[in-house]
Amino acid sequence: MTMFLTIAVIVLIFVVIFQIAKASEYVSVLKGEEIARKQNNKINAFLMVAFLVLGMIGVWYCNKVLYHKTLLPHGSASVEGERVDSMLWVTLAVTGIVFILTQAVLFWFSYKYQESDKRKVYFFPHNNKLEIIWTVIPAIVLTVLVIIGLRNWFLFTGEPPANSMVVEVTGKQFNWIFRYPGKDGVLGKKYYKNIDDANNNALGQLWDDKLGHDDVVSQGTVYLVKGKPVKLIIGSRDVIHDVGLPHFRMKMDAVPGIPTTLWFTPKYTTKEMKEITGNPNFVYELSCDQMCGNSHYSMRAVIEVVDQEEFDVWMVKQKPQYLVANPDKDPANATPATPADSTKTAAKMAAAETKPVAKL
Repeated sequence: MTMFLTIAVIVLIFVVIFQIAKASEYVSVLKGEEIARKQNNKINAFLMVAFLVLGMIGVWYCNKVLYHKTLLPHGSASVEGERVDSMLWVTLAVTGIVFILTQAVLFWFSYKYQESDKRKVYFFPHNNKLEIIWTVIPAIVLTVLVIIGLRNWFLFTGEPPANSMVVEVTGKQFNWIFRYPGKDGVLGKKYYKNIDDANNNALGQLWDDKLGHDDVVSQGTVYLVKGKPVKLIIGSRDVIHDVGLPHFRMKMDAVPGIPTTLWFTPKYTTKEMKEITGNPNFVYELSCDQMCGNSHYSMRAVIEVVDQEEFDVWMVKQKPQYLVANPDKDPANATPATPADSTKTAAKMAAAETKPVAKL
């Protein structure tokens, strides 16, 4: 019923518009084409000014109502992300000024230079000076913005500080897999043909590589340390994904077979951000910013930023993926000796000690 009423209303609106247009044509015929055209020209000129005023009020009102719902009021949650915020504010200032000036001139000119019998048309076909001005100035401004962007990009994707932690981020339809190096600080080798979810090897780690025996693998939540740079080594198991870190102002494609990197330094723990935002349910989000399939909307993870001590405690509780995939190698799964076994072993040792030695 609701669908029927909606369609009926839409059809009715089109009919009303059509009837108004036809009535306007009839009025034009009665008044005369010339008079009707001049009157319409004046009306349109006035509407241009009205649209300019109402449009600017609308822009201001939307900004007032929606600004606090964006990520801008609280600033970047990473040190390097502050550069992105600065670049964004500069871009908004430049484009905002240009937008206001050009729109004001555009709609005001439509009103000021409406058709008039008292004014003679002035043809202005070409002016080299004006063309140079409106070509060179925008080109210089855009070049400066591009250079600033490239400098920031080379920083984020370059080599991080020496004390950085490393986290490998692998996307797959439709979740994220995280790997941390163990005490050796080095990630073990992996090979995509070794991927075997059924046997707890989601990344295709090579168990022959001892450097990977202490690597920790987790899903759903990634843990980072406040104030410590983190280098993300990003990849994909299947299609192109994209690591989106909106609170840290970072993002990077996850491409199958081509590792990409990104680094930043978290400024606040998750607990601190809950206080800063006034939102007790606040979480840092890692989203997929590249359409990757039917369940793309569900591909997200939580980033938990903690202090170094909390991170160390969490890492101690984690079991290396090598032991998860090879439980027979886990010392914790070794069968303890029973009392009966201990008694038999002691008896055998005693018998061996009392056994006579053959003389030569």
